[in-house]
Amino acid sequence: MKLLKRLAEAFGGSGQEAEVAAIVAQELRPLCRTVRTDPMGNVVGFKPGRGARGRRQRIMLAAHMDEIGFLVSHIDKEGFLRVQPAGGFDPRTLIAQRVTVLGKGRRKLVGLLNPVGQPIHLQTEEERRKVLSVGQFFVDLGLPYEKVVERVDVGDRVIWDRDFATLGDGVTGKALDDRVGVYVMLEALRRVKKNRHDIYAVGTVQEEVGLRGAITSAYDVQPQIAIALDVTLAVDTPEILEHDRVSRFGQGVAIKIMDSSSISDAGLVSEFRALAEAQGIPHQLEVLPRGGTDAGGMQRARGGARVITLSIPLRYVHSVNECAHRGDIQAAVDLLAAYLDR
Repeated sequence: MKLLKRLAEAFGGSGQEAEVAAIVAQELRPLCRTVRTDPMGNVVGFKPGRGARGRRQRIMLAAHMDEIGFLVSHIDKEGFLRVQPAGGFDPRTLIAQRVTVLGKGRRKLVGLLNPVGQPIHLQTEEERRKVLSVGQFFVDLGLPYEKVVERVDVGDRVIWDRDFATLGDGVTGKALDDRVGVYVMLEALRRVKKNRHDIYAVGTVQEEVGLRGAITSAYDVQPQIAIALDVTLAVDTPEILEHDRVSRFGQGVAIKIMDSSSISDAGLVSEFRALAEAQGIPHQLEVLPRGGTDAGGMQRARGGARVITLSIPLRYVHSVNECAHRGDIQAAVDLLAAYLDR
């Protein structure tokens, strides 16, 4: 999974996805007739279908390239950076983390993310019980103010710093949401040789802050069928009730029924289920109470589209230790390729 490692370790905070986009464009060029980048930064590859011109449908694939992160909102006189979140964070995952700041001239700086307040040795009982908020965190670059302002500006992006690694039957690291979806899109497209319908493979931007890239690219493509490739919650961990688990690690690709942003087209759900069963591809059904994917953006563009999301179950989502099962990733590749290569 060398490609997934490259994707996961690349810098791609929302609105600053260029490093990931370069990898996606490079991988799409041998697979598509044309590859372009739109004004917003979405990478769009076009693979024409072999069917009769009047009978070909436009199928749009969307996998978002951005990851949750921060923007520098203030630099104080001691050189510490205050940050504004771009994406959904649980403050419990932020304590004592290492980050990368993309500073002036795209220079990468290592930083330490910590909450305001005293070390545990000096805290009162009341301070120890206090619930932290994301706004209480700052970044320490280990530099005085004068050197910090030479290298960093307000608005510069900050992301987690964590290597990609294998973990038993899985892989783990930062930004698997949604670099694993990008990986599935690329690997499935690599296997497609005889598609009858036109395929538009899109690496989208700014999903984590409102599905923005999917909306603009779908307006351009005008798909009849739109497939989002994203992650879902594998909450099959201790003390979680059975009916709250959403999906299970290692049980196959999740075919989404609904989430907060979209309800999947019933016909597409049936079609993907039948295809998975016919080809023996491990799969499960997903109902996600909160959260959404690019399907929500594509569904609303122009006259609308039939949408569905294929999800990869992910443990510890929106953390530096996101974890996906290699079998689930392969099942997603297999099912998407089987659907497209017809």
